[in-house]
Amino acid sequence: MTPTIMRQLWSVVETTQARTLLQLDDASLVQWLVKQTKKQVLLDCQETDFLCSYIQSRLSLIRDLAEERQYS
Repeated sequence: MTPTIMRQLWSVVETTQARTLLQLDDASLVQWLVKQTKKQVLLDCQETDFLCSYIQSRLSLIRDLAEERQYS
């Protein structure tokens, strides 16, 4: 995964309302984040698969960040 893709993903996470990130189940959140990232960066199939795996491995962090923002 390129640094550009990673930056774009985390930008999406940071700009999305916390409630949205917290109310989706895991599979829906992964797909939603991939879709939002694809709106900004062109991804081939391999990059999309890697992005899905990366997001899946970071779901706890993403939800923790969203919870922190929600109560700040």
